[in-house]
Parts: sequence; C-alpha cells; structure tokens
Amino acid sequence: MQISSRFTIALHIFTCVDVFKDERKVTSDFLAGSINTNPVIIRKILTQLKNAGLITVARGTGGVELKRDLSEITFYDVYEAIGAVENGDLFHFHESPNPECPVGRNIHALLDEKLKAIQNAMENELRSYTLLDLHSGMKELLAENS
Repeated sequence: MQISSRFTIALHIFTCVDVFKDERKVTSDFLAGSINTNPVIIRKILTQLKNAGLITVARGTGGVELKRDLSEITFYDVYEAIGAVENGDLFHFHESPNPECPVGRNIHALLDEKLKAIQNAMENELRSYTLLDLHSGMKELLAENS
C-alpha cells in the first residue's frame, strides 16, 4: 500500500509557501504550476490543510499562509491532515482469507501486530521531522544552485 501522493504534494505546498511568502501571493494556480497538477487537486488539499488548522487561505487571489511556526508543524501533522492512508491503516489487508486454509485462517494473527508496529514506527519517524527541516534543506539547495 502506498501513501497517497497528497502527502508529498502537501509538503511541496508548504515549501512553496515558505520560499515565496515574501515575493508573491501563493495561490492554488501558482502551486498547481509548481507541482504540475490540476488546481482543483491543490484546492482540495488546501481545504484539508485548512480544516486541520495548519494554514489559512484567503479567497480569490489572497494566497496561503501558515497558522503555526514551521518548527511546530510535523510531517505527521501533514500526514494526518490529508488522510494519507486509507481508513487510517498503512497496510490494507486482503479481504476474507480462506478460513479452510491453515494459512488463511491464521494470517491475521501472524501479521496484524507486526504491521501495526511497522506503521507506528513510521508515524513516530514522521513526528521527528518538521517543516523547518524543509526550510533548512531548501535554503541549502537554493544556495548550492545559485
């Protein structure tokens, strides 16, 4: 199971807001151009981020602004805001394993706790990164490329 691309699109959005905040209004059309996707997709993600209390969005050409400091928004906050995984589970278990088969009958008992532990480890790692990490990394990359 893959984490939805909405997660990396949201991180891209936050990076654009940070990089361009002093130069221009960051609108859904501008973001769509940077991300190379449809503005409707951007607006849907912006709505999710707004509903999570991470950004404000001014109607029209008002642009996007952060509601919290970069250091206070973790990757996990973004992951949660956009519903990066279906039904909150990273791993989607195949439906109805055959109860007549010894493997099918026991596969959940064998894997459920392990898969949950893997998801918890990943989510804890997401909590260790903030948007400030993106700010610092982008600053270094832009300096290298100038």
